[in-house]
Amino acid sequence: MDFTEKTKKENLIFDGKILHLYKDDIILPNGHPAFREYIRHQGAVCVVPVTEDGDVILVEQYRYPLQKVTLEVPAGKLDPGETPEEGARRELEEETGLHGGVLRPIGELYTSPAILTEVIHMYIATGFTDGEQHPDEDEFVRIVKKPLQDVVDGILRGDIRDAKTQAAILKTAMLLQK
Repeated sequence: MDFTEKTKKENLIFDGKILHLYKDDIILPNGHPAFREYIRHQGAVCVVPVTEDGDVILVEQYRYPLQKVTLEVPAGKLDPGETPEEGARRELEEETGLHGGVLRPIGELYTSPAILTEVIHMYIATGFTDGEQHPDEDEFVRIVKKPLQDVVDGILRGDIRDAKTQAAILKTAMLLQK
């Protein structure tokens, strides 16, 4: 069976700086009409910086929708025309000051495919050089360095709830064990 839903008409409801909300008229696989509400997003990157001694560099930041501080891997949205690797290097340097080194792609993450087109490109960073943080004007982050296993344990206990951080850290831990 072909599960493809066909777009009859795109309807842009809200055109924001980062998010673009649509309510499209569609045709279901059985031929019936329906609609789909979803948000288009330009994509993002996240990076797990792993030091020579096996620690990872994370960032704490306040997330307004949750009204709380979260612990996350360095991450951010892609700029127009930017490749995922360019975005990963830029975000890593902005949020942590780390630059150079090797970026190893470890996959893509669909954050919420029922309602959001965002794809996060995940990387492991090694062999980087320390430098100065230079976050965006509206971004306030604190760098946290922890042993990788402590972060894995925090995820398993439920202390770290951010989806991209969970996926990227757990993939990193598994890949580094091989």
